Amino acid sequence: MAKSGGRQRPTLEMVARRAGVGRGTVSRVINGSPQVSPRTREAVHDAIAELGYSPNQAARTLVTRRTDTIALVVSESRDRLFEDPFFADIIRGVSSVLNERDLQLMLTTARGEAEHKRVGDYLSGSHVDGALLVSLHRDDPLTARLAQAGVPVVHGGRPYSDAQPAPFRVDIDNVDGGRVATRRLLETGHARVGTITGPQDMSAGVERLRGYREAMAEAGREVDERLVVQGGFSVESGAEAMAHLLDQGGRPDAVFVASDMMAIGAIRTLRERGLRVPDDVALVGFDDAPMARHSDPPLTTIHQPTDRMGREMARLLVDVAIPRATEAEAITLDTRLVVRSSG
Repeated sequence: MAKSGGRQRPTLEMVARRAGVGRGTVSRVINGSPQVSPRTREAVHDAIAELGYSPNQAARTLVTRRTDTIALVVSESRDRLFEDPFFADIIRGVSSVLNERDLQLMLTTARGEAEHKRVGDYLSGSHVDGALLVSLHRDDPLTARLAQAGVPVVHGGRPYSDAQPAPFRVDIDNVDGGRVATRRLLETGHARVGTITGPQDMSAGVERLRGYREAMAEAGREVDERLVVQGGFSVESGAEAMAHLLDQGGRPDAVFVASDMMAIGAIRTLRERGLRVPDDVALVGFDDAPMARHSDPPLTTIHQPTDRMGREMARLLVDVAIPRATEAEAITLDTRLVVRSSG
């Protein structure tokens, strides 16, 4: 007989005796079966509380085919996960919904072939009820792998290619955000507006650049390709990209930077070169991360509702994708301009 601290651990049979029902009835109550009367369900729950009974999760999984665990996969290195506040907001939003549903969150990163294989093997092995995928790159195999294995998935953002199946996703309107940011710089009288883009193997990077180009075209401005430099959504890549813009002979007087972290790096480079923001070079970022409010100067930026994105992803997975309530559902969240001192 199992013991715990010298006391007998409560069993299913003990709960059944206390509630005055059969063992099978207790199992049905624990597994959420509707074929139990409210009065009986209440008696079983009272017995569970009185005895301090905890169901065996492994046994329950065998019966229900549910693990009550949701995976959140960030397709970046562990360093990026902890450095970028975008992911903290996503995790916060996802956790708030899963906590309400008494579901567990499993967080993992996957970047590179070996990690993708390890994570793909695990998620395909019935260890989770579904997966949330964020920060996908062009070469990411998880979308196709999990679709083939029948794992319910919700994407945070649009996959890079339309060939990647993504019937359930929550996206940010990155094109409009890039358009509004660039329009802000044009409308405040700047003549040479450049951009530091996000990675071009990610849909967010591609779409924010598209928004920049559309705004330039709408204003009748020709894009000087020397003023378009790719970054990597990190502080260091923003610093390096700004140095490249300044060194190639066509210095901009304003730059749309496709993430706040890159904008912080860009400000650092401008200060090192003796240039002032916004007097010499105006900047608009993207994210509205906490650092944007506390940078010097405070950063004009595009606010994206990242916490809400995480909540919508979790809700869509639990309420729609896992029970297969519909064949597809895509949600696009709006952005908005937040004007501060940098541009």
